[in-house]
Amino acid sequence: MTTRQPHILYIDDDEGIRRLVLRALQRRGFAISLAASGAEGVAAARNTPFDLIAIDHYMPGQDGLATLEALQAVPHCPPLVYVTGSEESRIAVAALKAGADDYVVKAVGEDFFDLLASTFGQVLERAELRRARAQAEAELRVTNARLEALLKEVNHRVANNLQMVMAFISMQAKTVTDEEARAALHSTQNRIATIAKLSQRLYSRDDVEHVALDEYLEGLLQDISSTWSGNGAPCRLLLTSQPVKLDTDKAVAIGMIANELVSNACKYAYPFGEEGDVRVIVRQPDAARIELAVEDDGRGLPADGSIQGTGLGTRLIEALARSHRASVRYESIHPDGDRAGVRATVSMQIDR
Repeated sequence: MTTRQPHILYIDDDEGIRRLVLRALQRRGFAISLAASGAEGVAAARNTPFDLIAIDHYMPGQDGLATLEALQAVPHCPPLVYVTGSEESRIAVAALKAGADDYVVKAVGEDFFDLLASTFGQVLERAELRRARAQAEAELRVTNARLEALLKEVNHRVANNLQMVMAFISMQAKTVTDEEARAALHSTQNRIATIAKLSQRLYSRDDVEHVALDEYLEGLLQDISSTWSGNGAPCRLLLTSQPVKLDTDKAVAIGMIANELVSNACKYAYPFGEEGDVRVIVRQPDAARIELAVEDDGRGLPADGSIQGTGLGTRLIEALARSHRASVRYESIHPDGDRAGVRATVSMQIDR
């Protein structure tokens, strides 16, 4: 199997140099075409797809720099190598700034042709690497687009399935006469609705791997506030958050824990229709850890340490915390006051 010879266009007004370049570079494995002027070289480049073009600087009528500029306007312009004299480094620098891929200093004898061939080989290799990288990036963009489309389709189906489960639970709740069982079914329905909204917020964005936690929790609290407003709860939900980015799995866990803690505060902190605030605070003490705090100014923790309600929410919080290397602690904000308040703090390890 034969390897295709790189096709080079060499532009130089010196006929003797052109003939020497033709013979020397053909011996070194290149296919050479020649042009006697800048205008002739530009015309040849418009009609023939060369792999590389070399341009001499000194040419009457249109010098190398003008030819370089004209060649760059040619569609699919190949790599360009500039040829200068030994004392013309400023011209070489000007050519590189103008878009030349490399330059070669003219010399006498075979050393010049060896250097020319070596430079051509290096420039062609770099051009091939750029083409390969561009192709790989294009293929990656196509693959990512397909994966994003697939992910959206999966998310759409998951959302539909969750809606179906919620409908089944609602139907079941209507047939149950026991109030405690009905309340448990409604709580389950609300938790599924939260998961559905979390999923919708996460996967409707362009970046599905990372989440801006402050924006994410702001939307979540709006959903919770809307849900509790419908149930007559007087809580005002307030968010204070540092700008923190998390991977999606940890953001989902933080969102579900926040949902449970805020829901508990809305249910138990302010009884008998009292108004009050529930504050959600997110901070990042160091690069490896974030803290989520949910606090209120309500009646405080039960004196006997008992769990209010069924305790399912507390167990869910503990399970989520264990699976994400997080700790949970509860404390009174004003232990000596009439309204002790409660602060629940989740400290989660995050990977960098």
